[in-house]
Amino acid sequence: MRYILLICILLYPLTVSGFDTDFSKEEKVVMTNIAGLAAVTAWGVANWNYFGNSPSRANEGWFSENTKEGGADKLAHFYLSYTLSHALGSLYENWGYSHRKGALLGSWSSFGIMSLMEIGDSFSSYGFSSEDFIMNCIGSIAGYFLYTSPELSRKIDFRVEYIPNFDSVDFFTDYEHSKYLMALKLDGFDCVKKKYLKYLELHVGYYTRGYSNGIDKKRNIYVGVGINLSKIFNDLSMKKISKIANYIQLPYTYISIKKNLNTYSIQP
Repeated sequence: MRYILLICILLYPLTVSGFDTDFSKEEKVVMTNIAGLAAVTAWGVANWNYFGNSPSRANEGWFSENTKEGGADKLAHFYLSYTLSHALGSLYENWGYSHRKGALLGSWSSFGIMSLMEIGDSFSSYGFSSEDFIMNCIGSIAGYFLYTSPELSRKIDFRVEYIPNFDSVDFFTDYEHSKYLMALKLDGFDCVKKKYLKYLELHVGYYTRGYSNGIDKKRNIYVGVGINLSKIFNDLSMKKISKIANYIQLPYTYISIKKNLNTYSIQP
């Protein structure tokens, strides 16, 4: 998965032998951010032509049909900022910070790393996007509040569904094969008493198709009913996989009704 891969790239330099014992938690936070900023810069130079142009701004718009990606890129910025804030918050907490302090630092780190992406874009053919910047900010804030609010996180997940396209060189911007969704988990509601209902969840999602080639462009909103895989894995004592399932939506584990421009259909 491309988003998990990016997070692993950012955190891998910090898992080398001796890192946890040779530095204070404050030094490790600083080094984490330096590693993240360096990774983003290196990827941007190699794949997004960072520093190849004079600084510029881009008026990308939001979710209208005539935008470059139909708004899928905006949800990608939200999702990555949100997920990165949780990954870094958890890392900082493991290093000795309190739950709330770790979440705050993780949120700020996520916002800083994603902001550097936008600054790099300003020196490329993309240009600085205020819309992307705003979504980075909202994603980092949402990450903080859900990380520090157990009652909310029991009920709500923000996830991405991705079916890999191995022909794509830049898999970070492969919106053609992505869906972004919010899941409402019935297990998080005490009013739901029936055991089997607790394994269900409601989905609201958005995705675009046809924007990569400009042919038959579609913006799709969908609602669905899915299986709470996180609860299943948790019941099986597979804690780490259960946690990942809060961020990744496996394909074909739900049914949905989608709405595009003027049609409805039912999909697995």
